[in-house]
Amino acid sequence: MKNTIVKYGLIAGLIVTAFMGIGAGVYMYNPEYDLGMVFGFAGMLVAYTFVFLGVKNYRDKQNGGFITFGKAFKVGMLMSLITATIYVGTWMVEHHFIFPDFMEKYSENSIIALEKQGLPTAEFQAEKEKILYYKELYKNPLWIILFTYMEIMIPIGLLVPVISAAILKRKPTETASE
Repeated sequence: MKNTIVKYGLIAGLIVTAFMGIGAGVYMYNPEYDLGMVFGFAGMLVAYTFVFLGVKNYRDKQNGGFITFGKAFKVGMLMSLITATIYVGTWMVEHHFIFPDFMEKYSENSIIALEKQGLPTAEFQAEKEKILYYKELYKNPLWIILFTYMEIMIPIGLLVPVISAAILKRKPTETASE
């Protein structure tokens, strides 16, 4: 089980890293044409297909073709955690070496977008304060790590293991002699 989890978790992590690299390259050469989020989520979707395939491989080749929902979820979550950890590590490197001013630019662009919404002054100020609060939190590497884990684990990292477990669970069939 351990080898399957590590193998498929690493494959998924490498795929996420490749997509992050492509997204960073596109952004560096044309910051106005930000496809970073598109590449990020596309990479997550492609990568997490390997979590599904890993659970299926474990069920079919190492567990006699059978797996409970709980076991499938556990195997999928462990793969997902490996993938997410690689994602977080990649972002920490990108953030430190390539985009050290990421949150400065991101919060600035968020405030500009907020201004264009034409919100009432009190609502605008409240939303702006939230943006500035998160900008301040992002100065601490621990918060960067936590936010980045949430970015990948909340939408996809939890959902794929649940879906995989629901689709791939299979009980052994009872024999006629029993």
